[in-house]
Amino acid sequence: MSLTKFESMLKTKNVYFFDLDEFEDIIIQYLDMGKHALAKQAIKLGLEQHPESTDLKFFQVEMHVFDNEVDKAILILSKIEELEPNNFEVYTQRALIDSKSGNHEEAINNLKKALPITFDKPYVWTLIGMECLYLDDYENARLNFINCINAHIDDYLALCNIVYCFDMKKEHKEAIIYLNSYIDKNPYSEVAWHQLGCQHYILGNYKDALIAFDYALLVDEHFIGGYLEKAKTLEELGEYQEAIDNYLITLNIDDPTAFVNIRIGECYKKLDKYDAAISYYKKAVHEDPLLEKGWILLADIYYDDKNYQKAAYYIAETLKIDDDNSAYWKRYSEIKMKLNFYEEAVSGFEKCLELGNNDLEIYIALVDVLSFLGDFNKAISVLYDAQKIYKNFAEIEYRLAGLFLTLNNENYGFNHLIVGLNLDYEYHVILKEIYPIVLDNKKVQKLIIDFKKDLE
Repeated sequence: MSLTKFESMLKTKNVYFFDLDEFEDIIIQYLDMGKHALAKQAIKLGLEQHPESTDLKFFQVEMHVFDNEVDKAILILSKIEELEPNNFEVYTQRALIDSKSGNHEEAINNLKKALPITFDKPYVWTLIGMECLYLDDYENARLNFINCINAHIDDYLALCNIVYCFDMKKEHKEAIIYLNSYIDKNPYSEVAWHQLGCQHYILGNYKDALIAFDYALLVDEHFIGGYLEKAKTLEELGEYQEAIDNYLITLNIDDPTAFVNIRIGECYKKLDKYDAAISYYKKAVHEDPLLEKGWILLADIYYDDKNYQKAAYYIAETLKIDDDNSAYWKRYSEIKMKLNFYEEAVSGFEKCLELGNNDLEIYIALVDVLSFLGDFNKAISVLYDAQKIYKNFAEIEYRLAGLFLTLNNENYGFNHLIVGLNLDYEYHVILKEIYPIVLDNKKVQKLIIDFKKDLE
């Protein structure tokens, strides 16, 4: 009603009187709607009708802070402080300005000034705790959030922040001790049981985690987080069918998500029920087509099933979403090799290297494809690049030997062959697999035989 009356006044340019509560209600509604220009108008008109209102001046401070007009905000706060030196909001607003400017220590100092004069200490403790988090001061942050809990046992946001502080210091055992003491005081808190289960899960105490999640669900049978964490724990215990059952419960409570469908698919895959796994992976990509995880899982499962055409389709969809992931390009190349599309496989392995994947297996795979295509000089160049990172590796030396001998460069070929034999004699069988023509060379055969005799 007040909002309608105010907007009518703006349209007609008539001046109506509003009491202070009405102005505050109008301003809050506009701020909630994100209509800051109208909120400013309401503040301006409100101060014209109620020039002594401290609350309206605080709204004015908020708008100046929002507009990055810090000096104007500080000036108003100083005037309020002169009139009301015990108004705690002066210090919380100054702390907000300090925090926004990155001066978190000064923000804490202002909040500490607010504490003795505020009627809402948990609010200020929360603000101090958050400022401590900005400074990575998890110990003091935790102590302030504990003060909040001591004031209001059901302050679950504070409880989660306390656990977060323990997590950041990797003090999971300490977190468990604290949560158990909290549960002793508030045993019907599903949030506390859930957090306790998560801490046990992190430590690998899966049976204890399961007990905690079960208690959380006894308190609230519609607690989705409890079912999700319980299902994850059951996966770790190898109870895949029971994990599926718990994931399915979440789908009945709330809208389906790609994450849950993927987890169900993964469980079915571990149960060797591939058709069911594929079905849920497809549901995942239907729910979230931009989540590449679902697409790559489909590519992988079809690859494992030797259905390379479908694998190629799904890896292409994966790369449409994220073409900066070298693991996806590696899978792309593996699929293309199975389909005998060797040039495309080369492109994929080269993309892996461009993206910074310098694993030896990438270099070796690329070299082997180039060798198959007869691009020997390029294969040698790739091996020399690999050699800058992987010195004295038999995998590299034997391939260099095979390539140089294929190109009839015996000096280089035999030098690399000798190095390879010294590194790993048994690995020389790779020549038969990749460069079989090299083993027809009598000199090569003699060198390998003589080298074996020397070993004996």
